[in-house]
Amino acid sequence: MSITTNIEEIQTELKPLGVTLVAISKTKPIEDIQEAYDAGQRIFGENMVQEMVDKYEKLPKDIEWHLVGHLQTNKVKYIAPFVAMIESVDSLKVLKEINKYAHKNNRIIDCLLQIYIADEDSKFGLDHVELIELLESQEYAELENVRIRGLMGIATNTDNEKFIKEEFYELKMLFDGIKVSYFRKEEFFDTLSMGMSSDYKIAIEQGSNMIRLGSTLFGKRVIKHFKAK
Repeated sequence: MSITTNIEEIQTELKPLGVTLVAISKTKPIEDIQEAYDAGQRIFGENMVQEMVDKYEKLPKDIEWHLVGHLQTNKVKYIAPFVAMIESVDSLKVLKEINKYAHKNNRIIDCLLQIYIADEDSKFGLDHVELIELLESQEYAELENVRIRGLMGIATNTDNEKFIKEEFYELKMLFDGIKVSYFRKEEFFDTLSMGMSSDYKIAIEQGSNMIRLGSTLFGKRVIKHFKAK
């Protein structure tokens, strides 16, 4: 199956549901991303700042780049001029840094707050208490160059569908509660990013309106092994 066919089939599935597709292009060569672009895909997600910057410079400028990986504060400045959305904001410290460089670039940067929903130590994210503390802090209230568009979460990596379903359900309930409590009058708070190649159908059933697919579109990730010459 070609990347073009995969993109077209997924988009046919998602369009009637109003779900946005983020094509996860980390580790993928420029040629693969260009093929997806030529098939009509415009939103691409990267994990690493340097990789995103390199690809931004080489690919069409109407691509919307989403950072989906953990963001270190010292890397914000490199993507602030062009990034369309940062989906992985997991602290007030990171949010303040994004705001600082958004201001320097005369931009307002869209962000999602990453919520820790998985039963795994390796995942990043805010817990419910930290989320409330952030949204109620005076420091957050003073940030003028970031716009919180919604929440993002990564479910536990498990074959137990009931488990995944419960994690997504909880995140949807949290999203609804936060919208009512803190963004009642803000129409821009409208994005719930959850679901990847292994669990996106469950995520959509539980209310996701943005999914992040890599292997479903591009095939399994190939880890490059460099041969000694």
